[in-house]
This record gives sequence, C-alpha cells and structure tokens, in this order.
Amino acid sequence: MKPPESAIESLLQGTYADPFALLGTHSAPDGTFVRAILPGADEVEAFSLDGDRLGTLGKIDDRFLFEGRLPCRPQPIRYRCTAHGHDWLVTDAYTFGPVLGPVDDLLIAQGTHFRLFDKLGAHLIEHEGCNGVHFAVWAPNARSVSVVGDFNDWDARRHVMRNRRDIGVWEIFIPDIGDYRAYKYHIVGADGVVQPLKADPFAFMSELRPSNASMTAVPAKLDWGDDKHRAHWASVDPRKVPVSIYEVHAGSWQRDRWNWFLNWDDLADQLIPYVVEMGFTHIEFLPISEHPYDPSWGYQTTGLYAPTSRFGEPAGFARFVDGAHRAGIGVILDWVPAHFPTDEHGLVRFDGTALYEHEDPRLGYQPDWNTLIYNFGRREVQSFLVNNALFWAERYHVDGLRVDAVASMLYRDYSRKEGEWLPNAQGGRENWEAVEFLRATNRAVYGQHPGFITFAEESTAWPGVTQPADERGGSSALGFGFKWNMGFMHDTLRYMSRDCVHRRYHHDDITFGLMYAFSENFVLPLSHDEVVHGKGSLLAKMSGDDWQQFANLRAYYALMWGYPGKKLLFMGQEFAQRREWSEERALDWDLRDAPAHEGVRNLVKDLNRLYRAKPALHALDCEAGGFEWLVVDDAGNSVFAWLRKGPGVNPVAVVSNMTPAMRTNYRLPLPLAGKWNEILNSDSIHYGGTGKGNLGQVKAADGHAMVTLPPLATIMLEYAG
Repeated sequence: MKPPESAIESLLQGTYADPFALLGTHSAPDGTFVRAILPGADEVEAFSLDGDRLGTLGKIDDRFLFEGRLPCRPQPIRYRCTAHGHDWLVTDAYTFGPVLGPVDDLLIAQGTHFRLFDKLGAHLIEHEGCNGVHFAVWAPNARSVSVVGDFNDWDARRHVMRNRRDIGVWEIFIPDIGDYRAYKYHIVGADGVVQPLKADPFAFMSELRPSNASMTAVPAKLDWGDDKHRAHWASVDPRKVPVSIYEVHAGSWQRDRWNWFLNWDDLADQLIPYVVEMGFTHIEFLPISEHPYDPSWGYQTTGLYAPTSRFGEPAGFARFVDGAHRAGIGVILDWVPAHFPTDEHGLVRFDGTALYEHEDPRLGYQPDWNTLIYNFGRREVQSFLVNNALFWAERYHVDGLRVDAVASMLYRDYSRKEGEWLPNAQGGRENWEAVEFLRATNRAVYGQHPGFITFAEESTAWPGVTQPADERGGSSALGFGFKWNMGFMHDTLRYMSRDCVHRRYHHDDITFGLMYAFSENFVLPLSHDEVVHGKGSLLAKMSGDDWQQFANLRAYYALMWGYPGKKLLFMGQEFAQRREWSEERALDWDLRDAPAHEGVRNLVKDLNRLYRAKPALHALDCEAGGFEWLVVDDAGNSVFAWLRKGPGVNPVAVVSNMTPAMRTNYRLPLPLAGKWNEILNSDSIHYGGTGKGNLGQVKAADGHAMVTLPPLATIMLEYAG
C-alpha cells in the first residue's frame, strides 16, 4: 500500500519515526519493492552484494527519493549511483535486518544482561554478508534517533535508527564503514526538541579533547599473553599476599620533550620496568576513561567505556596491561560511578529526559563537584554501570577497580544542608539503591572474574564495606575486597606534621588506628589527595628542618610498611618530591640526583622487597592474629613497637623512635629468646641517614633485648633463633 504523502514528506525531512517501514526492501506480489534516498544521484542500478544486477530504480522526488521493483527476495542491496558522468556505490543500510534479538530484549529489559558492551555502542561486524558497523543506543523517551558522523556528512536524515520499542533501544547497521570513524547521536526528544549531539555512552574510543565525538574502534586486543599472571591471582587470597600499589596519574608521571603525554607504548617502556625495579605489585591509575577536562584528573568522565585518547588508541592500553602482566605487575583502575559531569555531549538529559540522572536535584545533584548523580534505582542505569565494571575486566584484563567517593553514594545527605536532600522510604539518610548497585557490582565481578579485586574509597564507618555481598554479610555489606584506611592516613600524617617535642601529647594518633585495624580489609593509602590543593608534598608535611623532614619521612614509610594493611603510595613520593603535584607537568625526576631523595627511593625499594619476602609482614595483614603490641604506652619517648606474625614463620618486630634523640640501651620487650637480625633501619647511610643502629643484630633474653633506636627512625628486627 502506498504510504500517505505526509509520511513521505516526513521521511525526506528525516523526522519519520520508523524509516525502516518505508525504506529498504519489502516483499511484493511480483518480487521485492525497494525505496531509497540516495543524495546526488540521477540514475540508480540495484545489485546484490555478490554483484548480480537486479534492476533499476526510478527517481520519484527531486529530493533524491528512488523506488523500484526487483525480481528477487528481500535482501541487502548495493546501488550504483550515476550523476554528471560520475558513478559511485552505496550499500543501503535499510535493506539489512536487525542485529539484536529477542534474548537481548529480554535480558536488557530485566537488567540482567552482563554483555551489554557486546550489544550496545558501535561494533565492527559482518552482518548478512557485509562488513560495517552496528550502532545501538538506549534512548527510551526519544521521538527519533539518528547516527551522524563523518561517513554521512553529519546529516541526521541519512541514518535514522530502528526503534526496539519494548526496551527503548535504537539500532542500525551501517555497511561499508570501518574503524576510526567519528560519530554521535542526533536525538529528538518526545516533545520534539532536538538535543545537543550526544556522544555514545558505550563508545570504545573518543576524539582527543577538546573534540568530543565518539569513534568506531575495536576495544582491546586478541593476542594476550598474561595467562600465568591471571591464573596466579585467581589462585590466591589477596588478603594473605603482598599488595603494594603505586598510584599513577598517567598524564603527569612523565612527559615527552614537548611536554606532551606519553602514549601507552612509551609508558609501558618506562613505567613498567620502573615499577618492577621499585618492587610494587600493582599500578593503580587515576581514571583513564575519557574525560573532557584535564584538571578533573579523569574523575569527571564522559566516556566510561573509552580509554582516553590522550594516550593513543584503545589497543595501546591493552598492550600496556598485557606488558605489565607479563612483568608480574597488576593494573588497577580508578572507577567513578559516584557522579558524572554536566557537559552537554554527555549523559545529561540524554534523550530529553532525566534518563541516567534524577529529575529532582535533591536526589540527583552533587554540590561538591557540580556534577550529577546516577539514578542507581533504575535497572538500566545499574546495568550500564555494572557492565562497565565487567567490561574493564573482560576486555582489558584489568586486575581491579578502586571505586571513588563511595561515601557520597551511600548517604543521601552527603555534603548537603537541611532541605537539600530527600530521605529514603524509611525516613533515613541511607541510599539503599546505591547500596544495592555496589553489591551487584561486586557480586558480578567476583563471580565472573576470579582474581579480580575491588577497593572502596569509603571515608565513614559504614559497616561491612568488605563483608560478602550476600546473606553472610548482612543487608549493609557491600562486598568490596578492600577499603582505603582513611583514618590511618589522616591520623598518622597529623602526627608526623607535629613538632617532635609535642608528639608525646598525641601518642594516640598512632596507636588509635589499631583499635579498628582489623574491622575491614584495609589498604593504607598515601594517595594523590594528600599532595594537591595546597596540601604540599609528603616531605613538606613532615616537621622540622630539611634533615629532620627526610628522616621523618623515612621513619614514617618504614612504620607504614610494618603496619598491618596493604600499601599504596602516590607517584613521586617514593623519591620525596618536594613540590606539590600538578597534572600539568611531569614529576621532578631530577631530584633523584640528590642523595637524600635517592636515599628515600632506595628505602621504598627495600621496604617493598622486605614486605614481599617476609610473610610475617603480609600474610595476616587483615587479621588481628598477625599483630601484637610490644611498646604501646611510651609516649614520653615517642616510641612505638609491635610484632608482626604469620603462620609458621619467624616474627618481625617493628620499632619506631619519633624523636631526634638516639635511644641507647632501650629495653625492648621481645617474646622469643635468641638472635634478632636488624633487617631494616631507616637511618641507614644507604637511605641518607646517620648510620646509627645495632650492627645488624640484637640478642634477647628474659623477654627483652637492649637495643639502639636511631634518631627519627624505624627499625625492623626479625627473629633468627
């Protein structure tokens, strides 16, 4: 039946909601009826994909609308268009059937599709005998959605998509285009208002900022060589093995001679050997997903599925991860489901409605960062985020995710004044939708990727952050592998910033943390947050003159590596960077030429070596049985001492003297009689210290030993029998 003129008019204007009903091939009594819009053409011949001539089409409208009947079944059609002595080929997107199927519809509708990244976004595939790109996007409230890009002159009339109404997903297969093609979505809202062009929420690559179009690309790589690494982590309990993390901002660890970012291959050549040399077990990157604004450090992402183009193509990041794994180094990504920016090409009012966010700003606006909050209670939004966590594990083989700003998700009143937030159904401040999202994420990644680890940056006393997200952990348990110990960081840095003569009055800044050190599985973080926004470097935080600052820092690092919990150190602090960190420049690597700075780096290297080699220092990091106080109350001398223990291994005593006075013949309680070897001394000349110590060994009898405690130093003594 011939469509009404109004439908044809709407079609030609690109506003017809269901172009597949009018364009493409359709069964007719005498073969196949075909209709196509072919801009610029005067004459059109139709061919099968195999090259068989099927017939001709006639122009029925000067706006390049063609129709014809072909003696064949409905099938993909390729046209030879001719005008002014020139001809060209066009394969008709509207002659191809859908790619998504009923199983996808069911799983997407339920919010239980764990392979959304295989279905939504832009995928280079072969479909019905032709290579091209399949585009699919969720926009349930849109009147129409078109793909626009450099392959169709950004013309929204050319590729209006098919609406799978039951699930609100729009799709189209566009033949004969490949990778590295720029595209966006042109979306008309239900009210007829055209939205700003939107980047693809599932884009695997984006243009380099300030451009912000999505790019067609193949995510990751196929030829991985990291089976041994992944098998190892799948076989161990991360709580009982060494985990020492080097936190890195990829854009400022090092720069090239033009002060531009290193690409992933150059980073691999330089960063991976350095981390191996330093003895860390993992690299943790600040967010590397696409983001428009450099000073956000990646925490305001607009492309959760796209490694940022600042460092090259997506496959470059995959090569980096593979290289790190082959060298025995794990890779953790900072992940930001807590909020998203309001950039108009991003998720904000994606289809003209509050789709990913909340309509009410009391639920959906984050004042701290001027950003929006995901609607965690919407199953499609939760699925989008859970799938993103699975995506990094699946496609890029990352070893874990550190989830940023967890507390801001858990509490509806986070950083809000009275009247700026809405209570939950029970009248409380807990965001139970966010709790369920975090639980679902942890269940998914731990269930599908053995060896994967999640870390929570959670700054409150929420119960059960690292308890299993099932009936064993209780309704508030989140299921993370580890939690950042923010209390350790704040208390101990406050202590180290005090003048040494005042430390005796603040002894509990060090001791209090052991009251809760085993309530969660903790990571001790000296992170980027402590060396920005006027806070100075870790070296600058230490009290005293220049010598004392270096001694304090060395004593502090050794205390931290002897303290129960996994370790994390931000880049540059391993060689005592003096300046505050800035994302605009590389670290001050020239400082390594100074003996005091290189001495700190030597200490960190040896601390990592000891931490990995001595099970007493790591095997019971998360269990009270691995810790025993030796000296807890010597506030007058600002001395702390404890024992680290592990099953079936010799214990290690960790002793810190936090004053510049050397303590000779200090009576140190030790539970085992015999020789104790001094396996570390932060006052060693090798580290820039004075060289005071115990000549390598002390002897214990009658429950104690008389030891020398160097000034502003931490020593470690291992029982040798």
